[in-house]
Amino acid sequence: MRIAIGADHAGYELKNLLADFLIQQGHNVIDCGTNSLESTDYPDYAVAACQLIENMECDYAVLVCGSGIGVCITANKVKGIRAANCLSKEHASLSRQHNNCNVVTLGARFLSYDEAKEIVTTFLSTEFEGGRHQKRVDKIHSLTHC
Repeated sequence: MRIAIGADHAGYELKNLLADFLIQQGHNVIDCGTNSLESTDYPDYAVAACQLIENMECDYAVLVCGSGIGVCITANKVKGIRAANCLSKEHASLSRQHNNCNVVTLGARFLSYDEAKEIVTTFLSTEFEGGRHQKRVDKIHSLTHC
């Protein structure tokens, strides 16, 4: 799979560990930054990663910030993105099965590396169920301004 990965300073270390893990698993990983612990703005990296999905250069993205919330909110502003902030493998599984999410966001302050790795693995290996869920995903994408 082609996976974009991005993080702000709070997620920098976890992002790097996850990128190495994904590469070891045989995935093609595109690192959208940040590349240091220096304070930075998470929207820059979330948008860069999500635009790779929007442009069909990547299949999925993994985004990390302190809570996972900021990158999730930002990701969901990009056309075609369905991002879920996951705190467990169950969240990751349901986000794929029911919502066909293409971005998983993680909170580096709330997850260990092993937990994050389990969430990402579950996210990437779970298939969308389609059926009744497809019509709901379609409704999400038909929304403009409410």
